[in-house]
Amino acid sequence: MAGDSKSAGESQAQGLSASSTVTPAAPLTPHGTTELHSTPLRPGVAARRLLAEEEKAAKALFRHLPETYSWASRLGRHVWSTLRYLMQTEVHTYAFSVAANSLLSVCPFFVLLLTMSRRVFHSPAMYNVVLQVMRDNLPSNRDFLIRNLQYLASVKARGQLLSLVMLLVSTTGIFLPLEVALNSVWGFKKNRSYLMNLIVGFGLALAWGCLAVLSVALTAENLRILGLAVDDQSLVFRGLAFLVMKVSSLLAIIAVFFLVYWVLPNGKVPARAVLPAAIMTGLLTEVAKYIYILVLPWLNFQEVYGPFAVSVTLLFWGFWSGLLLLGGAYLSAAEHADRVQARRETAAANR
Repeated sequence: MAGDSKSAGESQAQGLSASSTVTPAAPLTPHGTTELHSTPLRPGVAARRLLAEEEKAAKALFRHLPETYSWASRLGRHVWSTLRYLMQTEVHTYAFSVAANSLLSVCPFFVLLLTMSRRVFHSPAMYNVVLQVMRDNLPSNRDFLIRNLQYLASVKARGQLLSLVMLLVSTTGIFLPLEVALNSVWGFKKNRSYLMNLIVGFGLALAWGCLAVLSVALTAENLRILGLAVDDQSLVFRGLAFLVMKVSSLLAIIAVFFLVYWVLPNGKVPARAVLPAAIMTGLLTEVAKYIYILVLPWLNFQEVYGPFAVSVTLLFWGFWSGLLLLGGAYLSAAEHADRVQARRETAAANR
Protein backbone atom coordinates (compact mmCIF):
# COMPACT_ATOMS: atom_id res chain seq x y z
CA MET A 1 0.00 0.00 0.00
CA ALA A 2 2.80 2.37 0.94
CA GLY A 3 4.57 1.55 -2.32
CA ASP A 4 1.46 2.17 -4.37
CA SER A 5 0.86 5.48 -2.62
CA LYS A 6 4.46 6.50 -3.23
CA SER A 7 4.35 5.64 -6.90
CA ALA A 8 1.04 7.55 -7.28
CA GLY A 9 2.56 10.62 -5.66
CA GLU A 10 5.57 10.44 -7.92
CA SER A 11 3.31 10.20 -10.98
CA GLN A 12 1.27 13.23 -9.83
CA ALA A 13 4.42 15.26 -9.24
CA GLN A 14 5.75 14.35 -12.64
CA GLY A 15 2.39 15.44 -14.22
CA LEU A 16 2.46 18.80 -12.42
CA SER A 17 6.04 19.36 -13.48
CA ALA A 18 5.21 18.59 -17.07
CA SER A 19 2.15 20.85 -17.09
CA SER A 20 4.02 23.77 -15.56
CA THR A 21 6.73 23.66 -18.14
CA VAL A 22 6.48 26.71 -20.51
CA THR A 23 7.23 26.02 -24.12
CA PRO A 24 9.34 28.88 -25.53
CA ALA A 25 7.77 30.73 -28.50
CA ALA A 26 9.38 30.60 -31.86
CA PRO A 27 11.58 33.67 -32.42
CA LEU A 28 10.46 36.28 -34.97
CA THR A 29 12.21 35.92 -38.24
CA PRO A 30 13.70 39.06 -39.83
CA HIS A 31 11.39 38.87 -42.83
CA GLY A 32 8.34 38.96 -40.51
CA THR A 33 9.16 42.52 -39.41
CA THR A 34 10.14 43.84 -42.83
CA GLU A 35 6.77 45.58 -43.48
CA LEU A 36 6.74 47.13 -40.00
CA HIS A 37 10.25 48.55 -40.41
CA SER A 38 9.61 49.73 -43.97
CA THR A 39 6.50 51.81 -42.99
CA PRO A 40 7.07 53.02 -39.43
CA LEU A 41 4.19 54.84 -37.68
CA ARG A 42 4.98 58.47 -36.97
CA PRO A 43 3.22 60.40 -34.19
CA GLY A 44 -0.33 61.22 -35.27
CA VAL A 45 -0.51 58.74 -38.16
CA ALA A 46 -2.67 56.31 -36.19
CA ALA A 47 -5.05 59.09 -35.21
CA ARG A 48 -5.33 60.24 -38.82
CA ARG A 49 -6.06 56.70 -39.95
CA LEU A 50 -8.79 56.34 -37.35
CA LEU A 51 -10.33 59.67 -38.37
CA ALA A 52 -10.24 58.66 -42.03
CA GLU A 53 -11.99 55.40 -41.22
CA GLU A 54 -14.65 57.23 -39.20
CA GLU A 55 -15.21 59.71 -42.01
CA LYS A 56 -15.55 56.87 -44.51
CA ALA A 57 -18.06 55.13 -42.26
CA ALA A 58 -20.06 58.37 -41.85
CA LYS A 59 -20.21 58.87 -45.61
CA ALA A 60 -21.44 55.31 -46.03
CA LEU A 61 -24.04 55.89 -43.32
CA PHE A 62 -25.46 59.13 -44.76
CA ARG A 63 -24.93 58.56 -48.48
CA HIS A 64 -28.66 57.89 -48.97
CA LEU A 65 -29.78 61.17 -47.38
CA PRO A 66 -31.16 63.77 -49.85
CA GLU A 67 -28.83 66.45 -48.48
CA THR A 68 -25.80 64.56 -49.84
CA TYR A 69 -27.12 64.31 -53.41
CA SER A 70 -25.85 66.54 -56.19
CA TRP A 71 -28.06 69.40 -57.42
CA ALA A 72 -28.90 67.53 -60.62
CA SER A 73 -29.73 64.36 -58.70
CA ARG A 74 -31.96 66.24 -56.27
CA LEU A 75 -33.69 67.94 -59.19
CA GLY A 76 -34.33 64.61 -60.87
CA ARG A 77 -35.93 63.25 -57.72
CA HIS A 78 -38.76 65.79 -57.98
CA VAL A 79 -39.33 66.06 -61.73
CA TRP A 80 -42.07 63.43 -61.89
CA SER A 81 -43.75 64.60 -58.70
CA THR A 82 -43.76 68.16 -60.10
CA LEU A 83 -45.35 66.97 -63.32
CA ARG A 84 -48.00 65.10 -61.35
CA TYR A 85 -48.64 68.25 -59.33
CA LEU A 86 -49.10 70.29 -62.50
CA MET A 87 -51.71 67.79 -63.75
CA GLN A 88 -54.05 68.50 -60.83
CA THR A 89 -57.27 70.30 -61.69
CA GLU A 90 -56.88 72.93 -58.97
CA VAL A 91 -53.45 73.88 -60.33
CA HIS A 92 -54.99 74.48 -63.76
CA THR A 93 -57.67 76.60 -62.10
CA TYR A 94 -55.02 78.76 -60.44
CA ALA A 95 -53.05 79.04 -63.69
CA PHE A 96 -56.12 80.13 -65.69
CA SER A 97 -56.96 82.72 -63.04
CA VAL A 98 -53.42 84.07 -63.26
CA ALA A 99 -53.67 84.12 -67.07
CA ALA A 100 -56.97 86.03 -67.07
CA ASN A 101 -55.68 88.73 -64.74
CA SER A 102 -52.38 88.88 -66.64
CA LEU A 103 -54.34 89.58 -69.81
CA LEU A 104 -56.03 92.49 -68.05
CA SER A 105 -52.73 93.89 -66.79
CA VAL A 106 -50.36 93.57 -69.75
CA CYS A 107 -51.71 96.51 -71.77
CA PRO A 108 -51.98 99.00 -68.84
CA PHE A 109 -48.48 97.93 -67.78
CA PHE A 110 -46.89 98.82 -71.11
CA VAL A 111 -48.95 102.01 -71.41
CA LEU A 112 -47.61 103.20 -68.06
CA LEU A 113 -44.03 102.34 -68.99
CA LEU A 114 -44.34 104.29 -72.24
CA THR A 115 -45.95 107.24 -70.44
CA MET A 116 -43.29 107.36 -67.70
CA SER A 117 -40.47 107.10 -70.22
CA ARG A 118 -41.81 110.03 -72.23
CA ARG A 119 -43.46 112.34 -69.70
CA VAL A 120 -41.70 111.61 -66.40
CA PHE A 121 -38.12 110.76 -67.40
CA HIS A 122 -38.25 112.56 -70.79
CA SER A 123 -35.98 109.84 -72.19
CA PRO A 124 -36.34 108.77 -75.83
CA ALA A 125 -33.81 106.02 -75.10
CA MET A 126 -36.03 104.52 -72.38
CA TYR A 127 -39.04 104.86 -74.68
CA ASN A 128 -37.24 102.89 -77.41
CA VAL A 129 -36.18 100.24 -74.89
CA VAL A 130 -39.83 99.77 -73.84
CA LEU A 131 -40.81 99.35 -77.49
CA GLN A 132 -38.09 96.75 -77.93
CA VAL A 133 -39.18 94.92 -74.78
CA MET A 134 -42.73 94.82 -76.17
CA ARG A 135 -41.51 93.39 -79.47
CA ASP A 136 -39.51 90.75 -77.62
CA ASN A 137 -42.23 89.67 -75.17
CA LEU A 138 -45.46 89.89 -77.16
CA PRO A 139 -45.92 86.50 -78.83
CA SER A 140 -47.87 87.70 -81.91
CA ASN A 141 -49.41 90.73 -83.66
CA ARG A 142 -46.61 92.91 -82.33
CA ASP A 143 -46.99 95.80 -84.76
CA PHE A 144 -50.75 96.04 -84.20
CA LEU A 145 -50.44 95.97 -80.40
CA ILE A 146 -47.48 98.36 -80.24
CA ARG A 147 -49.17 100.89 -82.52
CA ASN A 148 -52.33 100.94 -80.39
CA LEU A 149 -50.44 101.05 -77.08
CA GLN A 150 -48.40 103.98 -78.35
CA TYR A 151 -51.61 105.78 -79.17
CA LEU A 152 -53.02 105.11 -75.67
CA ALA A 153 -49.82 106.41 -74.11
CA SER A 154 -50.01 109.62 -76.18
CA VAL A 155 -53.50 110.70 -75.05
CA LYS A 156 -54.21 112.95 -72.10
CA ALA A 157 -53.66 112.03 -68.47
CA ARG A 158 -57.11 110.51 -67.97
CA GLY A 159 -56.15 107.41 -69.99
CA GLN A 160 -52.97 106.91 -67.98
CA LEU A 161 -54.89 107.24 -64.71
CA LEU A 162 -57.36 104.57 -65.80
CA SER A 163 -54.45 102.37 -66.86
CA LEU A 164 -52.95 102.71 -63.39
CA VAL A 165 -56.24 101.77 -61.73
CA MET A 166 -56.72 98.75 -64.00
CA LEU A 167 -53.13 97.68 -63.42
CA LEU A 168 -53.58 97.73 -59.63
CA VAL A 169 -56.89 95.84 -59.84
CA SER A 170 -55.58 93.17 -62.22
CA THR A 171 -52.26 92.60 -60.47
CA THR A 172 -53.92 92.15 -57.09
CA GLY A 173 -56.25 89.71 -58.85
CA ILE A 174 -53.15 87.75 -59.86
CA PHE A 175 -51.87 87.52 -56.29
CA LEU A 176 -55.09 86.23 -54.71
CA PRO A 177 -55.11 82.78 -56.39
CA LEU A 178 -51.32 82.63 -56.31
CA GLU A 179 -51.26 83.04 -52.53
CA VAL A 180 -53.75 80.19 -52.09
CA ALA A 181 -51.68 77.98 -54.41
CA LEU A 182 -48.36 78.80 -52.71
CA ASN A 183 -49.82 78.29 -49.23
CA SER A 184 -50.98 74.85 -50.34
CA VAL A 185 -47.54 74.04 -51.75
CA TRP A 186 -45.72 75.06 -48.56
CA GLY A 187 -48.30 73.56 -46.22
CA PHE A 188 -49.47 76.85 -44.68
CA LYS A 189 -52.99 76.23 -43.42
CA LYS A 190 -54.26 79.80 -43.15
CA ASN A 191 -54.62 82.29 -45.98
CA ARG A 192 -54.45 86.04 -45.53
CA SER A 193 -57.63 88.03 -45.24
CA TYR A 194 -58.86 89.72 -48.40
CA LEU A 195 -57.71 93.14 -47.14
CA MET A 196 -54.24 91.87 -46.22
CA ASN A 197 -53.94 90.16 -49.59
CA LEU A 198 -54.78 93.45 -51.29
CA ILE A 199 -52.10 95.24 -49.25
CA VAL A 200 -49.45 92.62 -50.01
CA GLY A 201 -50.51 92.55 -53.65
CA PHE A 202 -50.30 96.32 -53.89
CA GLY A 203 -46.78 96.20 -52.44
CA LEU A 204 -45.72 93.50 -54.89
CA ALA A 205 -47.27 95.38 -57.81
CA LEU A 206 -45.35 98.50 -56.78
CA ALA A 207 -42.14 96.46 -56.50
CA TRP A 208 -42.76 94.98 -59.95
CA GLY A 209 -43.23 98.46 -61.39
CA CYS A 210 -40.03 99.73 -59.80
CA LEU A 211 -38.12 96.71 -61.12
CA ALA A 212 -39.47 97.31 -64.62
CA VAL A 213 -38.57 101.02 -64.61
CA LEU A 214 -35.12 100.28 -63.16
CA SER A 215 -34.50 97.57 -65.74
CA VAL A 216 -35.52 99.88 -68.60
CA ALA A 217 -33.40 102.75 -67.26
CA LEU A 218 -30.30 100.57 -66.79
CA THR A 219 -30.74 99.04 -70.24
CA ALA A 220 -31.03 102.46 -71.85
CA GLU A 221 -27.91 103.69 -70.04
CA ASN A 222 -25.92 100.58 -70.98
CA LEU A 223 -26.95 100.99 -74.61
CA ARG A 224 -25.87 104.64 -74.49
CA ILE A 225 -22.45 103.67 -73.14
CA LEU A 226 -22.20 100.88 -75.69
CA GLY A 227 -23.01 103.35 -78.47
CA LEU A 228 -20.04 105.48 -77.42
CA ALA A 229 -17.68 102.54 -77.77
CA VAL A 230 -19.13 100.84 -80.86
CA ASP A 231 -20.74 102.23 -84.00
CA ASP A 232 -24.48 102.06 -83.37
CA GLN A 233 -25.12 101.09 -87.00
CA SER A 234 -22.79 98.10 -86.97
CA LEU A 235 -23.75 94.46 -86.64
CA VAL A 236 -21.61 94.15 -83.51
CA PHE A 237 -23.61 96.87 -81.78
CA ARG A 238 -26.90 95.19 -82.66
CA GLY A 239 -25.69 91.87 -81.31
CA LEU A 240 -24.39 93.39 -78.08
CA ALA A 241 -27.52 95.50 -77.67
CA PHE A 242 -29.70 92.40 -78.02
CA LEU A 243 -27.57 90.63 -75.40
CA VAL A 244 -27.78 93.57 -72.99
CA MET A 245 -31.55 93.79 -73.33
CA LYS A 246 -31.97 90.04 -72.96
CA VAL A 247 -29.86 89.88 -69.80
CA SER A 248 -31.68 92.85 -68.26
CA SER A 249 -35.08 91.37 -69.07
CA LEU A 250 -34.09 87.97 -67.71
CA LEU A 251 -32.79 89.43 -64.46
CA ALA A 252 -36.03 91.37 -64.03
CA ILE A 253 -38.11 88.22 -64.59
CA ILE A 254 -36.02 86.27 -62.07
CA ALA A 255 -36.44 89.07 -59.52
CA VAL A 256 -40.22 89.04 -60.07
CA PHE A 257 -40.42 85.28 -59.52
CA PHE A 258 -38.22 85.52 -56.44
CA LEU A 259 -40.45 88.17 -54.86
CA VAL A 260 -43.56 86.08 -55.55
CA TYR A 261 -42.02 82.90 -54.10
CA TRP A 262 -40.56 84.66 -51.07
CA VAL A 263 -43.13 87.30 -50.08
CA LEU A 264 -46.51 85.99 -51.20
CA PRO A 265 -46.90 82.79 -49.09
CA ASN A 266 -48.55 83.40 -45.72
CA GLY A 267 -45.62 82.01 -43.75
CA LYS A 268 -41.86 82.11 -43.40
CA VAL A 269 -40.11 80.91 -46.55
CA PRO A 270 -36.27 80.86 -46.61
CA ALA A 271 -34.82 83.02 -49.36
CA ARG A 272 -32.15 80.43 -50.19
CA ALA A 273 -34.89 77.84 -50.77
CA VAL A 274 -36.67 79.87 -53.48
CA LEU A 275 -33.78 81.66 -55.21
CA PRO A 276 -32.67 78.60 -57.27
CA ALA A 277 -36.29 77.97 -58.25
CA ALA A 278 -36.70 81.61 -59.33
CA ILE A 279 -33.57 81.40 -61.49
CA MET A 280 -34.61 78.10 -63.06
CA THR A 281 -38.20 79.24 -63.66
CA GLY A 282 -36.99 82.50 -65.24
CA LEU A 283 -34.75 80.60 -67.67
CA LEU A 284 -37.48 78.08 -68.50
CA THR A 285 -39.98 80.89 -69.09
CA GLU A 286 -37.61 82.55 -71.55
CA VAL A 287 -37.07 79.27 -73.42
CA ALA A 288 -40.80 78.44 -73.34
CA LYS A 289 -41.62 81.84 -74.83
CA TYR A 290 -39.63 81.14 -77.98
CA ILE A 291 -41.07 77.62 -78.23
CA TYR A 292 -44.56 79.10 -77.96
CA ILE A 293 -43.79 81.63 -80.71
CA LEU A 294 -42.56 78.81 -82.96
CA VAL A 295 -45.67 76.66 -82.50
CA LEU A 296 -48.17 79.54 -82.84
CA PRO A 297 -48.56 79.11 -86.63
CA TRP A 298 -49.67 75.49 -86.07
CA LEU A 299 -52.18 76.52 -83.39
CA ASN A 300 -53.87 78.82 -85.93
CA PHE A 301 -55.92 80.87 -83.45
CA GLN A 302 -56.87 83.32 -86.21
CA GLU A 303 -59.14 80.84 -87.99
CA VAL A 304 -60.85 79.78 -84.77
CA TYR A 305 -61.23 83.07 -82.90
CA GLY A 306 -61.02 85.66 -85.67
CA PRO A 307 -60.51 89.19 -84.25
CA PHE A 308 -60.12 87.77 -80.72
CA ALA A 309 -57.03 85.77 -81.70
CA VAL A 310 -54.69 88.33 -80.12
CA SER A 311 -56.40 88.05 -76.74
CA VAL A 312 -56.47 84.25 -76.93
CA THR A 313 -52.77 84.18 -77.78
CA LEU A 314 -51.93 86.27 -74.71
CA LEU A 315 -54.31 84.22 -72.55
CA PHE A 316 -52.69 80.92 -73.47
CA TRP A 317 -49.23 82.36 -72.91
CA GLY A 318 -50.32 83.58 -69.48
CA PHE A 319 -51.66 80.10 -68.70
CA TRP A 320 -48.37 78.37 -69.56
CA SER A 321 -46.42 80.99 -67.64
CA GLY A 322 -48.67 80.40 -64.63
CA LEU A 323 -48.02 76.66 -64.81
CA LEU A 324 -44.27 77.26 -64.93
CA LEU A 325 -44.48 79.61 -61.95
CA LEU A 326 -46.46 77.09 -59.88
CA GLY A 327 -44.16 74.25 -60.93
CA GLY A 328 -41.14 76.20 -59.73
CA ALA A 329 -42.86 76.89 -56.42
CA TYR A 330 -43.63 73.19 -55.90
CA LEU A 331 -40.08 72.20 -56.80
CA SER A 332 -38.56 74.66 -54.32
CA ALA A 333 -40.88 73.46 -51.53
CA ALA A 334 -40.12 69.79 -52.23
CA GLU A 335 -36.37 70.42 -52.28
CA HIS A 336 -36.55 72.41 -49.05
CA ALA A 337 -38.56 69.64 -47.36
CA ASP A 338 -35.90 67.10 -48.37
CA ARG A 339 -33.12 69.25 -46.95
CA VAL A 340 -34.94 69.72 -43.64
CA GLN A 341 -35.62 65.99 -43.36
CA ALA A 342 -31.97 65.22 -44.14
CA ARG A 343 -30.75 67.55 -41.40
CA ARG A 344 -33.15 65.96 -38.91
CA GLU A 345 -31.98 62.44 -39.79
CA THR A 346 -28.35 63.52 -39.57
CA ALA A 347 -28.87 65.11 -36.16
CA ALA A 348 -30.75 62.03 -34.90
CA ALA A 349 -28.00 59.68 -36.08
CA ASN A 350 -25.29 61.77 -34.37
CA ARG A 351 -26.95 61.56 -30.96
